[in-house]
Amino acid sequence: MTHSDKPVAIVTGSSRGVGASTAVKLASRGWNVTITCSSSIKAAMEVSKDCQKLGAETLVIQSDVSEEKNCHDVVLETTQKWGRLDALINNAGTTKFNAHENLAGLTSEDFLRLYSVNTVGPYMMLKEAQAFLLKSPNPSVVNVGSIAGVTGIGSSIAYASSKGALLNMTKSLARAIGPIRVNAICPGFIQGDWLRNGLGDEVYEMVKESTEKATPLGLTVTADQVADSIIYFVEDAVTTTGETLLLDGGMHLGGPVPLK
Repeated sequence: MTHSDKPVAIVTGSSRGVGASTAVKLASRGWNVTITCSSSIKAAMEVSKDCQKLGAETLVIQSDVSEEKNCHDVVLETTQKWGRLDALINNAGTTKFNAHENLAGLTSEDFLRLYSVNTVGPYMMLKEAQAFLLKSPNPSVVNVGSIAGVTGIGSSIAYASSKGALLNMTKSLARAIGPIRVNAICPGFIQGDWLRNGLGDEVYEMVKESTEKATPLGLTVTADQVADSIIYFVEDAVTTTGETLLLDGGMHLGGPVPLK
């Protein structure tokens, strides 16, 4: 095992979107990065190449955060490679797209699956990472939530509930494990393939347009913009813990935009 002079971050779910952008931005700022994905290993390798072009060392691991052993292995491999861990970005997430009024469209298994990835997974990752983060001069955890967890909107009631639980857990952890800082970000509609694939092109464009019309700032966010806020919490917000940053252009001020 070597000891890296550079800070080290684990970014779960970083083969695309917010996670990929975060990994690349960290690499550009002098970090070494562990990139994880549940299935898209080819895309994760491309993110790794982008990070390496910026001078970073990388580790790519296919891992499902809903499996406790996988969480243990990700932290173990990371710390064996670099001898340190400074930041954990819990970005991995999943959903089931289901209209909120369609109660029959969700099963107990759907709820448990979403909670296992979106809520339990971040806890298990942090449980494994805690001892190593405590050795860092600036330890930080960023949980990627959603405006759905604040306002109750989103792709399904199960998804909104799992993200709401994640936000509450962020506060509990922040109280419990200082000096590790634990914060959350809550994006609104994020432009990109994740929502487009889930909603379909027509509904995606309709929801994007209606969201932009409903927000005071008249916008929807990009993955890069979300990643910028993650970087802020990781590097700069040294006096902040237990906070939730809403990245929705002010949509929460004017009422929900239904996903239908």
